Amino acid sequence: MNASGLTQADMQSGNMAKIFILTYILSFMLSMLLQAVVIHQFSFYSIIMDEPELKDPNSELSLMVASFMEKYGTNFRTFKHGALHGVLAGVFIVLPIFGINSLFERKSFKYVAIHVGYWMLTLGLMGGILCQYI
Repeated sequence: MNASGLTQADMQSGNMAKIFILTYILSFMLSMLLQAVVIHQFSFYSIIMDEPELKDPNSELSLMVASFMEKYGTNFRTFKHGALHGVLAGVFIVLPIFGINSLFERKSFKYVAIHVGYWMLTLGLMGGILCQYI
């Protein structure tokens, strides 16, 4: 609270239902993007997603995709791998954005470390779950 400049009264003034509902919606949006970062197979599909042949299950492309995914579809699909990419997203996406904003807002290093650390942990857990179970 001190690093953010908030008081106990500030913390108690929010509408908790609204805060948690919006947090859930925004977290869901974040997880949709994070899937593309932690699941490498999305890159393969993104290259061919507009090909008309992909809709025909008997086409040469669809058969090639099925063969490819049968052989490589589970590569790098572990919690550990997803957590690594989630933490890297925290370092290379959250830190620069949050750091720049914090510099202009004249926030302390402690403020940045607390928030970026939270997001690195959160994205690491989210990335691990997405990669392992989705």
